[in-house]
Amino acid sequence: MSTPSTPADRVLARRAKVARYTLLANRVGYLCVAVAIAVFVIGFAISFNGFVAAVVIGSLALGFVLLAPSIVLGYGIKAAERDDAERGL
Repeated sequence: MSTPSTPADRVLARRAKVARYTLLANRVGYLCVAVAIAVFVIGFAISFNGFVAAVVIGSLALGFVLLAPSIVLGYGIKAAERDDAERGL
């Protein structure tokens, strides 16, 4: 992989790296929310105990911790790309 030579290339490379991590955090965050919903439904149907509650709360907490910054950063990256396109960069 070649090293970017101009400042704009470094910015674009850094933006692409942040976009990859943001996408990964988005996917893992939504997966955690889906796991929490599935475990809640299964626990409600079978037996809702302390372990089920801990898994649901933990999954929701981890999902929201991942989703909050990734959504904000995703919007920021899209806005920066849109601004670059408007300026012709």
